[in-house]
Amino acid sequence: MILVLNAGSSSLKIEVFDDGLGSIIAGRVTNLGTDGSLVLGKTKTAIKTRDHAQALEVMLAALAQAGHPLSSFTAAAHRVVHGGTILTAPARLLPPVLATIESVIPLAPLHNPNNLAGIYALQKMAPDLPQYCSFGTAFHATNPDVATRYAIPQTHHDAGIRRYGFHGLSYANLVADFGADLPQHLLAFHLGNGASLCAIKNGKSIATSMGYSPLSGLTMGTRSGDIDGAAVLRISKSLGEDETDRMLNKNSGLQALAGDNNMKTLLERDDDDARFAVDHFCYWAARHAGSAIVAMGGVDAVAFTGGIGENAAPIRDRIMAQLSCFGDVPVHVVAADEEKQIARDALALIAQGR
Repeated sequence: MILVLNAGSSSLKIEVFDDGLGSIIAGRVTNLGTDGSLVLGKTKTAIKTRDHAQALEVMLAALAQAGHPLSSFTAAAHRVVHGGTILTAPARLLPPVLATIESVIPLAPLHNPNNLAGIYALQKMAPDLPQYCSFGTAFHATNPDVATRYAIPQTHHDAGIRRYGFHGLSYANLVADFGADLPQHLLAFHLGNGASLCAIKNGKSIATSMGYSPLSGLTMGTRSGDIDGAAVLRISKSLGEDETDRMLNKNSGLQALAGDNNMKTLLERDDDDARFAVDHFCYWAARHAGSAIVAMGGVDAVAFTGGIGENAAPIRDRIMAQLSCFGDVPVHVVAADEEKQIARDALALIAQGR
């Protein structure tokens, strides 16, 4: 069995898979550092944990009580948000890989440290358990230079300022889900509170809407999506760097347009702000889609995944209506499952003897 871990800023999520990628049990510890809960399968318990290490300890004890002791796992696999330009494929967590993940923390200061906290906590508890990781940026490593390079001086490019792209595990799982039926030119939308799209040609990412950070691209739940750099500089002069960062990432997007980042609620509302926010979301998704279709030289099918992509048919319909100029193409809905992709990656490395 494979234990998959996703350590976030205030949570620890796990899922257990068998060797055939069947999900056995899933759980999470929420609100690390304060009053939270332990959820495992259908059981929910109120708890308070200090940090990722204690959250993992509590989770592993609950797994053992549920019949899945630590000794029953053949390996563990982790989600790591950013691999930079070096870690562009799943890897076993050996010292050089860990050192590289540490070195790219400046590219994902809010995410990689939390991912590493989960890795180090498990290493301490089970030093002999093989551990693997998959990167949220790796799927987009196949983007050509013309798609990833900003037109800025070389020194800043060399310092890591370039487009990376995110949601890569979701897109990789989507490709795997299609299997032999994968279209040659696939336009994929991952639509949730975070939203992006990807041009997938022959199974490879060749363009994506997110860039240096997950902020750019489509209108999102609380992120602004694309905004002129000069506008950011002006806002920063008024609010300061930290508050501008918070505004663009936490208080923009649908939240700013309609006072709510829940798409289900916005679709149920009957007011101008809600209608405009939904229109804005769909318009920019379709507008960025046109760019992606050009990048891959056409489109054979469209796939939607993520919470909004899977569950909000009106959003899918509106986006596809605006893309009708590209012809009548098949539309697919694929369940998002990053944890399954992480387990898939780990099993593949194990099969290779790595």
